[in-house]
Amino acid sequence: MTRATGRGTSSAAPRSVDVARLAGVSQKTVSRVFNDEPYVSADVRRRVLEAVEQLGYRRNNAARALASGRSRSIGVVTLGTALYGPASLLMGVERVVRDTGYALRVVNTMEGDPSGVAGAVDSLLDQGVDGIVISEPIDETGPEGETALRVDVPVLVLGAPPGLTAPTVLTAGDGADVMARTATEHLLNLGHPTVHHLAGPQRWYAARDRLEGWRATLTAHGRELPPVVEGDWSAASGYRAGLELAADGAPTAVFAANDDMAIGLIRALTEAGLRVPQDVSVVGFDDIP
Repeated sequence: MTRATGRGTSSAAPRSVDVARLAGVSQKTVSRVFNDEPYVSADVRRRVLEAVEQLGYRRNNAARALASGRSRSIGVVTLGTALYGPASLLMGVERVVRDTGYALRVVNTMEGDPSGVAGAVDSLLDQGVDGIVISEPIDETGPEGETALRVDVPVLVLGAPPGLTAPTVLTAGDGADVMARTATEHLLNLGHPTVHHLAGPQRWYAARDRLEGWRATLTAHGRELPPVVEGDWSAASGYRAGLELAADGAPTAVFAANDDMAIGLIRALTEAGLRVPQDVSVVGFDDIP
């Protein structure tokens, strides 16, 4: 009985020793290629990858985790929301994690739960993740203050860091204040005497940063600071804000803290007989499709 080597035709799943035999190299060399280690020639790497493709070999990640003591997985703590900003950020994290050969484990927190981050981190640590990304955009600090988290794996924090200790803590801010300054500067450079701001909910760190960037820019230019109108990120709240602004005397320029609110704002201004951008210049934020 002949054992076929084509994909899907073997009676048993191919092993790394089969890959090594077909490529004409040692198992150690196959391991080096799989782990993307140096000192492997381009020709040898090509032969190993061709053997993998021909055999239909799939690495046993569970066995590798048992052998190495590592799960080769990254945990993500993120707010359970369909909003474009957090959702697109999660998609970007997932793509990078997958491209580096790791699995992604996601735990969603719920708005209004001050213990959500701590519970999510504990859940991920119980799953044996090798690192954690915390993408928590809302300030859930209660009257008792922050809860100090102790984490024994590296942590990457996107945004404002919660109180935690870990072997390595990396912080990556999204620069929302800088981009808000740029948006406000753009509107001032168009010749507007000042710029109104349609802010996001102030429990969100990003909303605070965008408001601060707007305020700092107007202050630096010695311009009037109009009253802030706060929305909830939705187009509906932008629409309500637009009706309010139009009723109070239409502004000539508005910087909205996200694109959804900008869409609702434009709808309300249009219904009030104002043209965008001829009568009112509007800048949004997030670059939604």
